[in-house]
This record gives sequence, C-alpha cells and structure tokens, in this order.
Amino acid sequence: KIPVLVQEALIDRNWVRAMNEETKALERNSTLEIVDIPKNKKVVGCRWIYIVKCKSDGTLDRHKA
Repeated sequence: KIPVLVQEALIDRNWVRAMNEETKALERNSTLEIVDIPKNKKVVGCRWIYIVKCKSDGTLDRHKA
C-alpha cells in the first residue's frame, strides 16, 4: 500500500529505507542542505511522494520516495 502520510510510511521498513536512500542521494548531490532560517526569509517547503516501481513483468522492483 502506498502511504498518504509520512507517519504511515514510517511504520514500513521498505518506505523508511526508500526515504533514507533519497535523503542520502540529495545530500550526496548537494541538492539538499539543512540550514538555520535567516530572519525575514521564507522557507521553500517540500514533501514526500511515494511510488512503487514494478518490473516489466509486473512484479515489485522497489519502493521509491
């Protein structure tokens, strides 16, 4: 089942693994950097999107976040 909320994803180790892999990739590619919010600046938000990838024969390939 594809989670709707992050809380739903956090109870399934497959989704947790997918989120960890994506976070590591963002950091490795310098796409994501955690910083303090400067005064008088707006934050650009983000959210998780969950996808189940399937092989050409229809079997599960991987969870992607």
